Order: sequence, then structure tokens, then C-alpha cells
Amino acid sequence: MLLRTPHRSVEGSDVNGDNAAGILQHPYIPNTEGERAEMLAEIGVSDFAELVQDIPEQHRFPDIDLPDGIAELDVVRELSALASRNLNASAAPSFIGGGAYRHFIPSTVNAVLQRGEFVTSYTPYQPEAAQGTLQAGFEFQTAVCQILDMDIANAGMYDGPTAFAEACLMACRITKRRKVLILESADRRLVEVAESYSRYQDVEVEVVTRSDVSDLADRDDVACVAWQSPNFLGAIEDNGGMSDAAHEAGALAVMHTYPVACAMFKPPGSFDVDIATAEGQPLGVPLSFGGAYVGLLAAKSQHLRQLPGRIIGQTVDSDGNVGYALTLQTREQHIRRERATSNICTSTQLVGLMVAVYCATMGPAGIREAAESSYHNAHYLAERINQLPAWNVVPGNGSTDDASGAVFFNEFPVICPMPPAEVNRRLRADNIIGGLDINHIVPNCMLVCATEMNTRKEMDDLVRALSLMSPAAIP
Repeated sequence: MLLRTPHRSVEGSDVNGDNAAGILQHPYIPNTEGERAEMLAEIGVSDFAELVQDIPEQHRFPDIDLPDGIAELDVVRELSALASRNLNASAAPSFIGGGAYRHFIPSTVNAVLQRGEFVTSYTPYQPEAAQGTLQAGFEFQTAVCQILDMDIANAGMYDGPTAFAEACLMACRITKRRKVLILESADRRLVEVAESYSRYQDVEVEVVTRSDVSDLADRDDVACVAWQSPNFLGAIEDNGGMSDAAHEAGALAVMHTYPVACAMFKPPGSFDVDIATAEGQPLGVPLSFGGAYVGLLAAKSQHLRQLPGRIIGQTVDSDGNVGYALTLQTREQHIRRERATSNICTSTQLVGLMVAVYCATMGPAGIREAAESSYHNAHYLAERINQLPAWNVVPGNGSTDDASGAVFFNEFPVICPMPPAEVNRRLRADNIIGGLDINHIVPNCMLVCATEMNTRKEMDDLVRALSLMSPAAIP
């Protein structure tokens, strides 16, 4: 097969032929001239140029300097050469986290995912034809509730940050207040997505300190207090204190968490949280250059009707057989647009299936083992790095003043003796993927992560490589 199929103009001439309108016939959308004319007549325009006349003239038919097509074999060679320049987390020891984490994925996940019944499925509007898809979604919701220790969960959001943003907007609808307070230790990307979602909804997002949260007695405008734990720098927050402060002000408590950590630390439900969110990627979803992922969103049962997206329910038919159906669909497609809670739905189904299969395969004991291995690996690594001259592990907020007594799960900030970008450049020469450069947040700081995937040898190799960068080791 060659990628040399020429584009044809509407008159049937080659691209370089005479074509006054400059309109190209796409090789894979074979509309005939008669079909095009019929469509144009139906919408009341004489030709395609009239259809796009609202577009500024200089942008309508720009010249695009594209190279000639090449054979598929040559394309594969070129793309493979480019891809080989990447150092992916499966080909080298990796210590990068910051929101996406490399955990073990059982082979059952991919085996089920690639079944034709699932990989081609769409939103299960017709339950009689989509029982498998609906059951998988129901199992996903059940797993989310169990992991987060919450009453109800929806069938998934686009990713963790969108789940967090939707939770904040959900709190505004419930409380009929318009102020969202987000603790400053949260990932800045969570804040940015919340700001984007709320910008045109008369909702104000305010980033606050812990002392601000402790003094909300006179605030009657706060819809929710939202925070992340473990926070962006890996430390466990005072989750119970955050919930209490929110409820004393008549606001809701929204907690964003790391689902694997919930198998070892107390989950959101243990702290009387009203809405809990998480990034589902650590539960059986590969890194995939940052997506597609799935957001987890769960809440107390009394907030069921304000939950965005869709909810799958279990019932029985007239013969007593168990069946599944979409129970609530609060999308703009199903109810009046102004009353819709969200437009999120379809694209989460396949990734949600990965999470459901992962949870069913690993079980509570397996996920806890992954959590404990991650915890112990990270603490071993932190202790080793902290012994190196000029390298300082500072769990907490990245400050040496806050390091004492801070509890962290599987990632921690390290103050480096040189810019983290230079550290990572040197580690790359040793075929090691270093930590996340957060110099823009904490000067000369790198966020280091370990999971059950990191062997003792890999961690020792990292420490050895860092030791060679210590000032005492540099001639």
C-alpha cells in the first residue's frame, strides 16, 4: 500500500490542475459532484465558496506547502527513527510521577480491552444491545466507590483534573454559592482546569493557604473547600481538619486523591468528604504520553442528582434476570441544556473498562500490595538520596522548614545541587529517567517518584548516578 493517492479536485483534475475554486476532493470522502450540489442546495448556497464566505478571505484557501507523498514503508521507517529517540518508562528505570504513574498492569487488562465487543462500543443507549458494556461500567462504579469509600460514583470523567473541576461546580450547584477555595498545595493543573471550567459560570476560584481555611467562620459565600492529598509534592494533608473547616462554614468538602494510596492510607470517605475525585490512570492505564485517562468522581448519596456524566444502575427484568441500564443521564443531550450538569460521557467507557478489569484482577489485596511496595520503595530511595552530600529530601511543601514529620506516600521533593534540568540530562546519559523538574515551583527542586515497578538495583543505580553529581565528587 502506498500513501501516494492523489487528492482530486471537484472537477476530477489533479491538485496541480486547473481548479478555480481551489476545492479539493478528499480521497476517503467520495462525494460525487451531484451529491455535493444536492447538499449545497439543501442549505441554500450556490457553491462551497459561498458556504465559507464568513471566513476572512485570506484564510479560506491558503497555500499549504506539503511534501509529496511517500511509500508506507518509508513512513514507517521515518516514524520509527523518530520514536526511537524517546526514552520511555518501559525501556529504562523511571522515577517521574507528578500526576501520572507507572504501575504494573496485569495482562488480563489488555486481553479484555481488545475484544471486539468492547473496543468498538459506543455509549450504551440501548440496554438490550449493550449489557456487557453496561455491566463493565457498573463494575467500574462499584470499584470506585470501594476505593474512595464513598456512596455513589458515576461512570467516569475525562481525567482527574476534569473530575476535580466538575466536583467544584457540583458543590456550587448544591450549596447555591459561587466561591471555590482550593488549597495551594494542590497540583497547579487542577487549579487551572477548575478556573477554565468556571470562567463563564459566575464562579470564582481562589487559591488559599491552610491558615485561610482555618478561619472561615464568617464566610457565607464559600461553596466548597477543595484540596489534594497526597498533594502535588507527595505529602499527606490533614484531611479531617480540612473537612471540618469546610463544614463549619456551611461548605462542602472536596478531596482529590491518588487511588492506589487509598489502599494503604485512609480514603476520602473516612474524613466525611462530600465529593471525592481521583485520576484513574494508576489503576491499569498505561502512561500513553499523558492520555487518554479516566477521572474518578464519587459522592455522598444525597448528592446523586447533581453528579455529572452518567450513572449505570443494576435491576432485574420481568423474569428475575439481572440487567443493567443507564439510570441517570444528566447530559445536555438528554435534558434541557440549561439544566444539564455536564456533557461528559462517551470517551471514558473504554478506559473505564481498563480500570474495572485491573481492579477485578488485582483485588483489594493486590492493590494494597502495590501501594505498600510503592511506599517502601519511595522511603528507601528518599533515605538513600538524603544521605548524599548537597542533596536534601524535603517532604511537605518543598521547604526545609517543613520537612520534619511530613508523611508522604511514594513521591517526594529533592533539593538538588544544580538545576534539575541538568540533573536529568546527565541521568539520561546513564539511561535513567529522573524526577519531575519543578524548579518553577521550588528552586532547584526535583519531584522523585517510586512505585512497585522500581527494583532495588534501579534505585541504587539512581543514587550512584546522583552521588557523582555531588559537589564533593566533581573535580
